[in-house]
Amino acid sequence: MTAEFRARHLPLQPGPAAWNALLPPRPEGERLADNIQADFAVIGAGFAGLSAARRLAQLEPSARIVVLEAGRLAEGPAGRNSGFMIDLPHDLSSSDYAGQGSDDDAVQIALNRYAIAFATNVAAESNLSTDAFDPCGKVNAAATDAGHQHNLDYAAHLEQLGEGSTLLDAKSMRDLTGTDYYRSGLYTPGTVMIQPAAYVRGLSNVLGTNVTLFERSPVNAINRESSGWVLRVGSARVTAQKVILATNGHAESFGFFKRRLIHVFTYASMTEPLAPDVSGKLGGAEKWAITPADPMGTTLRRISTTGGDRIIVRSRFTCNPSMRVAARQMAAAGRSHDRGFAARFPRLAGVRMQYRWAGQLCLSWNGVPAFGEIEDGLFAACCQNGLGVARGTLSGMAAAELATGEGGKAVDRLLACAPPKPLPPTLLTWMGANLFMRWKEWASGREC
Repeated sequence: MTAEFRARHLPLQPGPAAWNALLPPRPEGERLADNIQADFAVIGAGFAGLSAARRLAQLEPSARIVVLEAGRLAEGPAGRNSGFMIDLPHDLSSSDYAGQGSDDDAVQIALNRYAIAFATNVAAESNLSTDAFDPCGKVNAAATDAGHQHNLDYAAHLEQLGEGSTLLDAKSMRDLTGTDYYRSGLYTPGTVMIQPAAYVRGLSNVLGTNVTLFERSPVNAINRESSGWVLRVGSARVTAQKVILATNGHAESFGFFKRRLIHVFTYASMTEPLAPDVSGKLGGAEKWAITPADPMGTTLRRISTTGGDRIIVRSRFTCNPSMRVAARQMAAAGRSHDRGFAARFPRLAGVRMQYRWAGQLCLSWNGVPAFGEIEDGLFAACCQNGLGVARGTLSGMAAAELATGEGGKAVDRLLACAPPKPLPPTLLTWMGANLFMRWKEWASGREC
C-alpha cells in the first residue's frame, strides 16, 4: 500500500527572527545528505517537534530518532513567539481569556503545568539563565474601563478555579512599566517568561544522545511504502516506522486537515537597545511582561539581557490562507506599533524599532488541536490556537506518548477533543476572519 503527501510549498518567515539575532551566532547545523533509517522521525523543530523528540528519547532511549527542520533552529515561528508560557486559561476568542467552564479549565491548567514542568527540567538541564527562562508571572494590563472590567471578570473566574491573582492599581502599573497609560493590571504568578530562541536552542542541546537534528532539511514529500514512512528531503530519504508531524499550520500544505486550519499572522517590533539616560527617563522595572486585558489588544515586554534593554510590541492580526504575508501588511503593522509605542511611552520619543517581523499562528474554528494518529504510524501535533509555547510543548509531548503507546492524561485529553471544524470557502474565510479581527481591534480601543 502506497500513499504520498507532497508539500505544495515550504515555510516562509516574514522579517528577521529578532530573538535569535540577539544571541551569539550558532555553528551551522548538520544537513541531511544521505539516506538514513530511523525508528521515529519528527518533522519540525519548534516547541512541539523538539518536545516530541525529547519525550520520545525519554520513553524509548534505545530508539533512533531524527528531527528534520526546514530552516535554521529558532528562525521559524518558535523563535518569533512573544515568550509567554502560560499556565492559566487564555482563550483568545473570548473577551477576557476565560475558557469553556470551570471543569474544563481546571483540566487545561493541569496540562499546561505538566508542560511547564517539562520545560523547567529542560531549563535546568541546559543551564538556562533567568533571562532565558523566568517563572516570574505576567500582568493583564487594562487601559480602559472596559479592560478593567475584563480584569475583574477574569479575576472572579480564577477565584472560582481556586487560582490566585493580584489586582494592580494605576500607580502600581506606572511603577512597573514607567508609563501612566494603564488603568489597572491583573498579576498572575504561574506564567514562565522565556527568551524563545534561547529556550529552543537549550532544548535542542538536551534532546538525548539517540536524537539527531538536521537543519535546512525541508521535507518535500511524505510517502507510505512497504518499508515504512519515507520522507523525501531533496535527493535524500529518511525511512521511519513512525512519524510525528509538528509543523503547525504547514500541515495543510502536505494535504492534511484541508480547509480546517485558519492561518493567522501576528506582528511584532523590537526597539533598539535603550541607552542608560533613556532608560532613566522611562523608569519602572527593568523587566516586565504584559498581555492586554482585551485579547485583541497590544502585548508588551521589556527585557534586559545580553541583547540590551529593549521593549517589544506585539499587536495586529491578519488571516492569510496562502501562508504568505504582503509587504503592505508588514508596513501597516509597523505603523500601528509606532503609534501604540508613542502613546504609551511619550518620553521615549526618538527611540527607533530595530527589528520588525511576523509570526504564523494556526487556529481552528472550534478552538481544538489537530492532534492524533492521522494515518497508520503518522501522528499530528499541530494547531496550537495561538498559544504555541505551552500548548506546542504539550502537544509534542502527547504525540510522543501516543506514538510509543505510553498514553496518559495529556493524550486522553487531546484525543477527546472534537476534530477541527470545516471552514467556509477560502474567500469567505479570508474576508470573514479579517473583518472580524479589524472590528475586534477597533472595539478594543486604547487596549490596541
